[in-house]
This record gives sequence, structure tokens and C-alpha cells, in this order.
Amino acid sequence: MGRIEWAMWANEQALASGLIYLTGGIVGVAGQFRGWQFAAFGVAAGVFVCLLEYPRSKRAKGTSVGRTGQYCFTMVVKAFGPLTRNYYVRAFIHAALCVPGGFMLATVLGCVCLGIASIIYFVAAIRGEHWEPILPRKETYKPNIGSINKPPQNPPPRPPPEMRRKRVEDLEGAAYDNPMDVTANE
Repeated sequence: MGRIEWAMWANEQALASGLIYLTGGIVGVAGQFRGWQFAAFGVAAGVFVCLLEYPRSKRAKGTSVGRTGQYCFTMVVKAFGPLTRNYYVRAFIHAALCVPGGFMLATVLGCVCLGIASIIYFVAAIRGEHWEPILPRKETYKPNIGSINKPPQNPPPRPPPEMRRKRVEDLEGAAYDNPMDVTANE
């Protein structure tokens, strides 16, 4: 059996929890519930988590597929170096961000999901995983001069003469004779 890559699961969980945290924060701020300041923190934390977790990490197998438009986010996350590459740090950041979400009902679900993502990142860090950026491959253009289509050397296959469609000029009678009389009634 293959080895489980915990960081991949943590990334998906954290991105989903960031969106849930953001949505709960928007609901809490829009509703002006008691303690709406925690909801405002939830909006900011949700946006931060989504920006941090949007770029996927390169898999150990090498079968990584990046998300659409993740290149610019990858460069930002890569610029912070060990603060974002180390999964111990990510686990601690997610655990710290999820605590204020527990004080308001609208953000509790995002808080719990982010806590679970923090635990999964901690497991990934214990197993020695770390974040590697998926960078676009430089595609080298090789002109294939030998692959230019050449005309065929032999003619295409044809059916035997008795199976071919007859031309009008080759028919014995003149043109096609209609067996029914066609007259205009006036």
C-alpha cells in the first residue's frame, strides 16, 4: 500500500474550513449578532486561510495538479519561506485562528473544521512532510521537421468495378425514365 500524504488532506480541509469560517463571519457581521466582533475576526481569518491554502503542494509521487490561477498565490506563499513551508507552523497558525471562532454560533462550524485541519497538519508535520511549490514547467518547443505530412505514395483503395456507382453517361438508356406519367391538369 502507498503512504498517505496527510498534507494533501489537510490542505483541502483547511481551504474548505476557511470558506466556511468566512461565510459564518459574513453572516455574523451582517446580522449584527451579540459578539459580532468575533465574526469580523472570522471574516479576516477566513480570507487569510483561503489565501494561504489556495496553492496546492507538490505531491511526493510527482502527480501534482495545481489549482486554476494558483501561480501568483504560490509566489506569495513561497516568499514567506519557512513560515509557510513548515507544517508545524501551519498547524499552530490554524489552531490559533480557530479559537476566536468558538465564541460565536455563526462561526463555530468554521472553527471546528479549522481545528480539524490543524490536527491533520500536525500529523503531516510529524510524518516529515513539508510544503513544496508547484511551479509551471518550462515547455521547450521542438520543431519536428520530419513530421511534416507527405502526400501518399499509393492511391486510395477503390471498390471493384461492378460495385462502383454508375455514371449517367454510362447507362444504356438516356436519362432516368419515370414509370408514371406526369401531366399537368389544367
